[in-house]
Order: sequence, then structure tokens, then C-alpha cells
Amino acid sequence: MSLRPWILAARPRTLPAAVVPILVGSAIAFREGGFRFPIFLAALLAALLIQIGTNYANDLFDYLKGADRNRQGPTRVTQSGLLSPRAVGIGTAVAFGLAALIGVFLVIDGGLPILLIGVFSILAGVFYTAGPFSLAYNGLGDVFAFLFFGVVATAGTTLAHTGRLDALALAASVPVGCLVMNIITVNNLRDIPTDREAGKRTLAVRIGDRATRWQYSVSVGLAYAVPLLLAFLRWAQPIVLLPALTLPWAWRLTSDLWRAREARTFNPILGRSAQLHLWFGALLALGLLL
Repeated sequence: MSLRPWILAARPRTLPAAVVPILVGSAIAFREGGFRFPIFLAALLAALLIQIGTNYANDLFDYLKGADRNRQGPTRVTQSGLLSPRAVGIGTAVAFGLAALIGVFLVIDGGLPILLIGVFSILAGVFYTAGPFSLAYNGLGDVFAFLFFGVVATAGTTLAHTGRLDALALAASVPVGCLVMNIITVNNLRDIPTDREAGKRTLAVRIGDRATRWQYSVSVGLAYAVPLLLAFLRWAQPIVLLPALTLPWAWRLTSDLWRAREARTFNPILGRSAQLHLWFGALLALGLLL
């Protein structure tokens, strides 16, 4: 059996969304003397598997609910027939199961708080598109992306390392969450017509085209304001402003989003938004380390 459809369904371009919060949360743990490599590796693998499981579930349940009939974005393996619904369902269970298995190690070390983070992260991944009240279909996808790939993943990683809920980790989770949310925002902006037709009431469908573009722009602005605030309040040294090196990129990206009209023009913006999230997060982690 070919691995290509499974790799395609995993959506490799979205996987930095799982990596960045682990990098930032671990960098904060390092600066506080609490970094532990086994925890870093386990958290990274578990986060990647949860992201892959979420992508598989999204592929499957969007197909079952008819949201992919007039697909404008990258190929979906279930809709295109590359994999059967049963196969994708099994793949989803395997990905989440492996994440849970790795999570046992983290729970043994970190206790009940880590257990709750793991359980709710997996549940959010499943019910992002599954169930009668799925998150993505009721305008909550953006919010839960911000919470689970921003706040929970970043602060939870620091908590797993140090055993403490850290104020700096909570603050640093905001730009991580804003920029990962923007990946969802571009996807939903592109899909407004097809999602509306399929009854998928994303936040973009609810608030409309123009407001969604403003949502993206405000999230970018907030992401760059947080490191500035951290330096101003002396929660971190001025080198925490390293992510500002990506500001020209963010400006061009936001400008391109405002100019984009046809569905196909959003796909490059989607990929570049994921890249911005990765580079911003890597520079933020480096600034916190230094």
C-alpha cells in the first residue's frame, strides 16, 4: 500500500502548527532551568500525532457531511477516492491512539493536569469536525485552534517541563495562537461559498468576507504586539523582539490576503501563513532562550 495518500492526508504543511508551541513552551522551561529533553521529545511527538489525527478526522468527516463536494483547496484523500472512509477512520484512531500512548509517559511524570490537557486536546481534535455539534461547523474552529494550538499547547508544554503554570508561557502563547488561528482563517475565508452551501457555519461564514479579513489582520497585529509588550514590561530581554524580522513578510502576506478574490489565490496565502507561524515561533523561542 502506498504511503503517499497518508502523507497527503496528514497535510505536512500544517504540521508546524503542532511544533511551534512545543518549541516556545520548551524555550521558556529552559530559561527557567526546568527543560528536560525526554519531556520535549514526548510532547513534540504527541502534538504531531494529535495534529495528524485531527487532519485525518477532518478529511473523513468533511467527506461524510458533504462539505468537500466542491473542494477548492488541496486534495482530500477520502473525497478523491485515494483512501476509503474505513481506512481513514482506522488511520485517525491509530494516530490518536499513539498520541495517547506517548501521553501516558507525560501523565506519569506530570500528573492530573497533563492528563486533562491530553484528553481534551484529543477530544477537540475529534470533534473539530465529528458529531452533531462539531466545532468547525458551528463557528468555533478558530477559537479552539487559538486555545489548543496556542494557549494549551504552549503553556502546557512549560507545565510538563517544570510542573508550574507560568505567566510568561501564557503571554507567549498569545502570538502562537493568533498566527495558527490565521491558518484556519484563510482556509475558511476561501471556502465561504462552498461551506455555506454545505451548511458548514464556520466563523467566516457567520461574520462574512470583509470581517474575516479584518480578523486575520488584527491577529497579525496582536502577534507582533506581544513580544513588544514583554520587552516593555521587562518580562524578557529586548532580544525577544527577534520575531520582528518577519514583519515585512507579514505585511506582504496581509496585503495579499486583502487583494485575493478567486478561491485558488488563497492556497498560496494559506501555505505562507503556515510558514510565517513557523518562523515567527522559531524566532520567538530563540529570543526567549537568549
